[in-house]
Amino acid sequence: MARERILITVKTYPTLSTKYTELACTAGFRPDGTWIRLYPVPFRSLQNDQRYAKYQWLEADIQRNPADPRPESYRIIDTGRIALLDKMTTAREWEDRRKLVLGTEPVHTNLTNLIAAAHANTLSLATFKPARIADFIIEDVEAEWPEHKITEITQKLKQGNLFGDGPQEDFKVMPKLPKKFSYQFEDDTGRASTLMIEDWEIGQLYWNCVKGYGEANAPAKVAEKYMNDFARTKDLHLFLGTTHQWHVRKAPNPFVIIGTFHPPHQTQTSLL
Repeated sequence: MARERILITVKTYPTLSTKYTELACTAGFRPDGTWIRLYPVPFRSLQNDQRYAKYQWLEADIQRNPADPRPESYRIIDTGRIALLDKMTTAREWEDRRKLVLGTEPVHTNLTNLIAAAHANTLSLATFKPARIADFIIEDVEAEWPEHKITEITQKLKQGNLFGDGPQEDFKVMPKLPKKFSYQFEDDTGRASTLMIEDWEIGQLYWNCVKGYGEANAPAKVAEKYMNDFARTKDLHLFLGTTHQWHVRKAPNPFVIIGTFHPPHQTQTSLL
């Protein structure tokens, strides 16, 4: 067991789980710039003063997750001892964020080499710089969670089995996203790939756009942000992570996009 300081940079959109009820992957960086994954974390069942934001430092007691062979995977021993610390701002063209995210560990540009490293189990998290973003793809998917899973979760909530606490009948399951969002991109050899974006941020953006612009217009608003803004005007990097299932099975490409890093392009003044 060790108490570590971690900068949270990734929170994935929650999914339902027969074992954990609701799962969200959290990942980030240690002060030395190495990646770490905290999984599973019952984020929406944490006390309000323990619900960390993206780019916020926290301290927690952690240990290797024995059920997860991925090298960066740890679990929080006692969520009640999570301590929230300062947030890392975007001041000076994201200077502090750039130093930690881009200035310590390698920024990958070759997808073939990255997949080989995952198959060798030497990494499962990476910062990736695509050579070109070709498209932003939106697909319709099932709009509701499977009914049998909802029934099972409802029973667990009534019995107080969720995360080992008492009855939580006021806990509401996150609505399922009716859309699947993906980037189509090329690496430094021209290899083309299409990877799903599983970031909580894109899910929340979609629901905010539904509220503000209506369901019919929401997908186009999401595309406007991720393609017209992030991909075309920002210095876009992708946070990639393997899923547990496809990492273990050594799938041809076990990665998904678990977050984006999109600082502004640096000006000449900022490079001096």
